[in-house]
Amino acid sequence: MLYTHATIITVDASRRIVEDGAIRVQNDSIADIGKTDRLRSQYPADEEYSLDGRIVIPGLISTHMHTAQTLLRGAADDLELVSWLCERIWVLQGNFTADDGYAAARLSIGEMLKSGTTCFLESMFADRYGFDGLCQAVEESGIRGCLGKIVMDIARYAQDDAWAMHPGLVENRETSLLGALSMWEKWNGQANDRIRVWFGARTPGGVSDALYREMTALSRANNIPITMHCAEVQADRDFFASVGHSPMSYCDAVGLLSPSTVLAHMVHLDDTDIATLSASGTHVAHCPTSNAKLAPGICRVPDLLTAGVNVGLGTDGAPCNNTCDLLQEMKLAGIIHKSIAYDPTAVPAESVLEMATINGAKALGLADRIGSLEIGKKADFVAIDVRKIHSQPWFNPVSAIVYTATGRNVDVVVVDGQMVVRDGQLLTMNEQEIVEEAKIRSRQVVIRAGLQDTIKPRWPVE
Repeated sequence: MLYTHATIITVDASRRIVEDGAIRVQNDSIADIGKTDRLRSQYPADEEYSLDGRIVIPGLISTHMHTAQTLLRGAADDLELVSWLCERIWVLQGNFTADDGYAAARLSIGEMLKSGTTCFLESMFADRYGFDGLCQAVEESGIRGCLGKIVMDIARYAQDDAWAMHPGLVENRETSLLGALSMWEKWNGQANDRIRVWFGARTPGGVSDALYREMTALSRANNIPITMHCAEVQADRDFFASVGHSPMSYCDAVGLLSPSTVLAHMVHLDDTDIATLSASGTHVAHCPTSNAKLAPGICRVPDLLTAGVNVGLGTDGAPCNNTCDLLQEMKLAGIIHKSIAYDPTAVPAESVLEMATINGAKALGLADRIGSLEIGKKADFVAIDVRKIHSQPWFNPVSAIVYTATGRNVDVVVVDGQMVVRDGQLLTMNEQEIVEEAKIRSRQVVIRAGLQDTIKPRWPVE
């Protein structure tokens, strides 16, 4: 198949942009890329699909999100963090069933595909959500998923016993760590290697030192990557101080720092933490909307980039973002640091697009396969429609993507060589069926949690 007449942002080593460009796809890979005239003359027998008026980018990569939480979109808005977590989110999630987990995964994946995300890192999927269902949703949809199964053995947050988890979410070593190993043996590499299984460790304070060390040893022995929330709130830094550490010295002590680890949020770091992080090759998932909405602070992304830390981008979960649209996340990532630094050059559009593509691929250990459009890499790409009034005019295609486009501009999505979205519509999933089931199941979860009189509009409803 030849995809022709597009403006192609390759994000390759030279960062070249091809006007009136074409991509040749054979099976699941990119066989050629260049000017449309050359590819059409070189492969005259190939079927052609015109992308005139579209900007093509590598498939977007979300390095931090919670698929289960999409079922809870809007259920915990405008709350301070302790109430948000302990009185809403944990209570709701503690009442999930495996069928709810599958429905939530399909809802998340459908939204991600329609808004241009072709690969995602699930950060912490609980046993009760049904990990098999998550893998099945990835397999059926055509998306690429790195799936972190929760690892934990302490049922609180940080050092505060008042921040106790809902009983329905509590897991032990056998259920979490050994369960993750079992799922890795069953699912890792399935769906033409679109599924990778990770350890999704709970935040320090939720995992004993011994279990962290056991997990990191298993990670090294079996090449199982790790993702974990870290230094998101001040309470995290207080926990590290209570055990005689900074965030990164603690992570180093239990074996978490590694090129196979992605740490999410990373807001409360000092200069020494950043230097340690850089030297270790550990990756960071930046979630600006979540950090801004829950208000724990904003990650020092310009300092991390200057120090050579690889930073990817994530939407986090729907209760602290309300969308899985990584294009919207890109805009905020490009803007928020300018405001904080009083510097409009702090994080330019080009850096943001790198965060959402090639940096994400590096973080997931997949940079040899995805993250840029190059011959031999997987055919994962997105065509953004920029023909309409809200997208015109544009002069730099990168800024048009980062500052103007949203998921509603996505026209075509290809993953592993397969077209999964065409004309903005899902091809591998029944959107209406997904929506109707999500509406029913979300309300059932709220009722089981006993929050039906709490989760409602603040203003009177007639």
